[in-house]
Amino acid sequence: MIDLDCGLLPPETDDHFLGLEHAQLVGTEALLTTKDNIEAVIEAKAMMCVYGPAGSGKTMSINSALRHLAPENTYRLELRAGPTPRDIRHGLFKALGLPGEPPNRPIEFDNLLKDALAEEFRILVCDEAQWMKKTSFEYWRHLWDDKRTDIAVVFAGGDGCYKILRREPMLASRIHIWQEYTRLARAEVLQVIPAFHPVWATATPKLIETIDQQAAHGSFRNWANITTHVLNGMRRKNLRQVDEDLIHWVYSKIGGM
Repeated sequence: MIDLDCGLLPPETDDHFLGLEHAQLVGTEALLTTKDNIEAVIEAKAMMCVYGPAGSGKTMSINSALRHLAPENTYRLELRAGPTPRDIRHGLFKALGLPGEPPNRPIEFDNLLKDALAEEFRILVCDEAQWMKKTSFEYWRHLWDDKRTDIAVVFAGGDGCYKILRREPMLASRIHIWQEYTRLARAEVLQVIPAFHPVWATATPKLIETIDQQAAHGSFRNWANITTHVLNGMRRKNLRQVDEDLIHWVYSKIGGM
């Protein structure tokens, strides 16, 4: 059985890659759209699929939206490679904090979960959903379709989850909202990155654009990684702000990203 990361929403400090200190959540168009979409999904008690490349801000935006909309009713499962329905059962058992030992028989286990999910409305977030196969997606549908359960489900993952859901009519028809994430466009990088972390507030637009072209490629994850190395370089060289020479030095240390 795969050990899944599961439970309530993580603290805001965990949202940014590498736990980047002083990183800020920026109100991008994608983030604001996610909040509106999740609000609609909660109201409809429906299912939603958020998909796109790694590092584009999917998990960060979903967590932020749910902290505002339903912090006490949200339960997350972050998947690992090849999760089975059995893994998901055990992950939900742990996330929901159910007492006792998990039942051995699938039918008993499912009835226990359905009874728990009928007690009050909950939002279930399935993160890294691209790892799932059809049978695992079908298990989520099985839980959501049951008349007893009172849930909304948010899938977040790469293109893999989108492709599986789209090619299965029984699954695709259950998805209330599809939202695709893309990497930040060049113009958005110049607006967002100076607000993303204080170290870039004094950087020139040309420098930010060059870093994005050469290494970051519109990915928040890449920007967090680069920012961490830049901050280490500034401390080492006793610099007050980032400049082109420092970037060249950082690239030399980390292999140009």
